[in-house]
Amino acid sequence: MRLLLDIGNTCTHAALVEKRIYKDKQFLTTEWTTDKMGVHLKRFIGRTKFTRALICSVVPTATQAARAWLRITKTKVIILSHKNCGISIDYPNPSTIGPDRLANALAVRSEFGSPAVVVDFGTAMTFDIINSQGNYTGGIIAPGLSAMTDYLHEKTALLPRIQLRNPKSAIGKSTEEAMLIGAVHGYRGLVQALIKRVNTQIRARHLPVVATGGHAKLLAKGIPEITAVRPRLTLEGLRIASNTIN
Repeated sequence: MRLLLDIGNTCTHAALVEKRIYKDKQFLTTEWTTDKMGVHLKRFIGRTKFTRALICSVVPTATQAARAWLRITKTKVIILSHKNCGISIDYPNPSTIGPDRLANALAVRSEFGSPAVVVDFGTAMTFDIINSQGNYTGGIIAPGLSAMTDYLHEKTALLPRIQLRNPKSAIGKSTEEAMLIGAVHGYRGLVQALIKRVNTQIRARHLPVVATGGHAKLLAKGIPEITAVRPRLTLEGLRIASNTIN
């Protein structure tokens, strides 16, 4: 059994895996700075014995905390990077690519082939593109949906913090509804426009576009270009990588 840790800016997604993902759970990444994360993981793991852990992290301080906690358990720790991710990279500086993006690319190529696109609706919204040769070839980064709505609330005197959901109209009848429409419909339009531009450059007859991340299910409902939603995409990429990394 192996332990997978996908450490993002907001959440840490943990999973136990053998041939397939046995179970998984999310925790707040901020809890790596306290003793709570160790307690959470002990409860999550229970009596399961695991021989190694594979970490995919975009938060350096949390990476250090995870390594320190795993060192106590005498577990072999592997950090996913461009050097061991198992996918060829056509990119000028591979070390600058987030390991979560490489894991996503690996998982999408495994399930959908190439070319393909991943749209990750996380704290930042990222696009990752796999070209027709099956290589990671680059991407796009934009502010995440929550980051945008939180910014509006924090930087303006009268705009409230909103609960994201699917708007029923295209014309708002209240401040909250107007913000909701701008956020959800606006992001859907942004995603559609970017997919179109990417495909203009790739020129693929068939281009699978797979969504993941916290707001994937909500936003994918109004984007017909999205082929599938895979909430555990990064973990699946880690699982695939863990099969070949010693």
